[in-house]
Amino acid sequence: MNNRLIGAAVVGQSGGPTAAINASLAGVIEACVGNTDTITKLYGMRNGIEGFLEERLVELNPLFTAEDGSADRKGALIPLMQTPASALGSCRKKLPKPAEDPGFYERLISLFRKYDIRYFFYIGGNDSMDTVAKLAEYLRTSDYEMRVMGVPKTIDNDLMGTDHTPGFGSAAKFIATEMQEIVRDCAVYTVKAVTIVEIMGRDAGWLTAAAALPNLVSGAGPDYVYLPEVPFDMDAFFGDVARAFEKHPNVVIAVSEGARFADGHYVGEGTQSGAVDVFGHKYLEGTAKTLENAVKAKFGCKVRSIELNLPQRCGAHIASARDLSEASLCGQQAVLSAIGGTTGAMIAMERFENRDFPDGYGCRYVPKEISGIANAVRVVPREWIVPENNNVTDECLTWILPLIQGEVQTVWKDGLPAHFVIA
Repeated sequence: MNNRLIGAAVVGQSGGPTAAINASLAGVIEACVGNTDTITKLYGMRNGIEGFLEERLVELNPLFTAEDGSADRKGALIPLMQTPASALGSCRKKLPKPAEDPGFYERLISLFRKYDIRYFFYIGGNDSMDTVAKLAEYLRTSDYEMRVMGVPKTIDNDLMGTDHTPGFGSAAKFIATEMQEIVRDCAVYTVKAVTIVEIMGRDAGWLTAAAALPNLVSGAGPDYVYLPEVPFDMDAFFGDVARAFEKHPNVVIAVSEGARFADGHYVGEGTQSGAVDVFGHKYLEGTAKTLENAVKAKFGCKVRSIELNLPQRCGAHIASARDLSEASLCGQQAVLSAIGGTTGAMIAMERFENRDFPDGYGCRYVPKEISGIANAVRVVPREWIVPENNNVTDECLTWILPLIQGEVQTVWKDGLPAHFVIA
């Protein structure tokens, strides 16, 4: 069977940015530029599927092709890989179900025909994989031949079907570094004080778990971490703080923005606006501030709350080299799999023991059916959370540790990191 399909490709980025999302884009670009006999042209969507519907496209081949026709790694792709945020822009657009609005997809198909697009690559997390799944579903009923692939991305590490996700390793490295520095800073005083650090993570506590990595590496980690996978109990929390005070005067705590009480209400719900995005997700904030006020009222000591917020996902100056490499390989494999005939799939990462690396870590990249991935959440296993619900196990930390390895040799300009901008 001849699987060869000749035509143009389009790539987009969607959802929240990461320090590695442009590395995934670089991987897609490199593989497309290296296969121009099949993929004749590569377009970038400005602001994801939303921008594509408005025909806001940029041709990427001229920007990333060297004079000899090969992919321009040194001059363009490597700088792109080291640039945070989404170089093509992003969106949060929820697509209708194909059966409910076929006209919407007919409009998409007409645009694919107009630009002779036969390959569609979408880089994103859960909501983005929903877009890939719906488009793939509609194409099964269409006479237009096209291949659709998802490239995983999310700092939350909550995608099903994959060992971990590009973007998580760099965010985990940033968080672990910040926590270690915060603990060092707080330890200089003898006055009783509590510092509460709020970390991203709506339903999955992978990032909050990463805050405890310094406990494994240097011993300078937080006293407690609280994840959304288990109920948060205020009385138990007060007990934890009191026990920490028995050991030292400066208590440091990491808590997920998605921490919930047993009845399902968010800990920080009283300080939130109640607004939701197009996917129905509440905008979360205020968990650390709520706990700050509670500790202040209970103990009467000095309390500080810190919300790491956006730096968690855009701290490219401290990105994990392994994370960027894996992100790029995911993008490349998505293109190669599509050229080989795969469609309606996401590139999943499978961990294996590799004795060629000092830490024994290895990873392979395989396409997996998108229908079993979209609209599901992968959480931290219960056995990786201690019975007291206030920390994670060493097994959990040992699992995360390989993903933050390696430092990127950042290019600097006048004292600041140099970024690559797609004009």
